Amino acid sequence: MIAYPDRRLKIFTGNANPALAKQIAEHLGIPLGQGQVMRFSDGEVHVRIEESVRGADVFVVQPTSAPVNEHLMELLITIDALRRASARRITAVIPYYGYARQDRKTRARDPITAKLTANLLTTAGVDRVLAMDLHAGQIQGFFDIPVDHLPGVPILAEYFKGKGLQDMLVVSPDLGGVTRARDLANRLGVDIAIIDKRRPEPNVAEIMNIIGRIRGKRVIMIDDIIDTAGTITQGAEALLAQGASEVYACCTHAVLSGPAVARLSASPITEVVITDTIPLPTDKHIAKITVLPVASLLGDAILRIYEDLSVSKLFD
Repeated sequence: MIAYPDRRLKIFTGNANPALAKQIAEHLGIPLGQGQVMRFSDGEVHVRIEESVRGADVFVVQPTSAPVNEHLMELLITIDALRRASARRITAVIPYYGYARQDRKTRARDPITAKLTANLLTTAGVDRVLAMDLHAGQIQGFFDIPVDHLPGVPILAEYFKGKGLQDMLVVSPDLGGVTRARDLANRLGVDIAIIDKRRPEPNVAEIMNIIGRIRGKRVIMIDDIIDTAGTITQGAEALLAQGASEVYACCTHAVLSGPAVARLSASPITEVVITDTIPLPTDKHIAKITVLPVASLLGDAILRIYEDLSVSKLFD
């Protein structure tokens, strides 16, 4: 536990994941900042900062998870309130960065909402962003301010190391996730395989081919996000059909929208390992889901930013 008698380091939160913000503050040994995020009668967001932040180094913990528009507006308005209250530096701690999947134009007249969100945050007055497992690395370049990017793979790798599984193989559910899968495979000292899929439309995936030796392997599928769980569950069925002995799935961000929980419950996946960047509602807790905490990692990164130290050293 680290004590800061002058309280120049302050942690605030919106309504997206207050439990995570509280855990981060406890890890750092400081109280959570006093403030409220409320609604006017017409639904507009109203933020009230209830303590002085003048000259303080302020970190606002707010994943932009569902309802994404509500939580994004809470974050923007909180940043504006802190800037107008003369905070010395404001860092947006965004464990899950919403709108990240629209990071390029894939067809005519598509928006690039990952860039739009970056513009909104910068205009609101944020000085720095701390995020976990951005959907695409190039999103860091959408900002003209510093962005510290924390990978979720080390947390997932430590968990699977502790399970002591034999004959493991890491699988990327698509070509875009190969770098993440290779990172996990290197940490576990195993090989990788790749599922070749196509998306005829958003949230719809079709398995085309499996590249790699699957037979007899305990497979760990890794992705940054599990949303509707279509890709993961279809992938698990295809892997077992190709001779895999067992399938595990893991991700950093458990969006779990629509039919996701029902699909995971009915799937042949042995265990689904996620982190708590997004809070898991009680009605989505099922026996095969394991939740890993990220508060200590985010807390350590916040401390290093506060002390102007290297964040990348956390992963050396």
